[in-house]
Amino acid sequence: MIQQQYPSQLLERAVSEFAKLPGIGRKTALRLVLWMLRQDHADVEQFADAVSRLKNEVKYCHVCHNISDSDTCPICSDPRRDASTVCVVENIQDVMAIENTQQFHGLYHVLGGIISPMDGIGPSDIEAESLVARVAEGGIREVILALSPTMEGDTTNFYLYRKLAPTGVKVSVIARGVAVGNELEYTDEVTLGRSIMNRTLFEEK
Repeated sequence: MIQQQYPSQLLERAVSEFAKLPGIGRKTALRLVLWMLRQDHADVEQFADAVSRLKNEVKYCHVCHNISDSDTCPICSDPRRDASTVCVVENIQDVMAIENTQQFHGLYHVLGGIISPMDGIGPSDIEAESLVARVAEGGIREVILALSPTMEGDTTNFYLYRKLAPTGVKVSVIARGVAVGNELEYTDEVTLGRSIMNRTLFEEK
């Protein structure tokens, strides 16, 4: 394969950095960099500032671990939300997907991943203990496990169910209107909304 020749080391460095983004190859990275070169200086500075502030100033909600501009996210601090129901999701994208359905009005708990031995992710690598502690504090009547219907998602569901069982809290799972093997964030809003509304009690197999 012929190595791409760049007329500028600065250009090559910028392309290399853009190419680190997921789903971005070097050709696409070059196209993006050349597009940025054509933009006004102020626009590029605004872009760089947004990325820098995102990395340096973004916070994670101390209650649910969602991304926030403050220590408590807008969802957890909203008195109109049903604090007795907590929906457990893998990541922030899943929170956004469920919110877009407008079918769920409780709170969330973001695990930050799911148990996957093949990827070296164990129970200690996700926010499982903080979920158990949160339920143990009282006030939560139902925990909805809204993880992707994959082998890793089911493994995590089972682990969380066993951890939550001693608390006596009601544990349910979203209905399998979501096709097995699908990632939650890519499921259409109607199907996802129905899966939340038609959730069922978790049953230990």
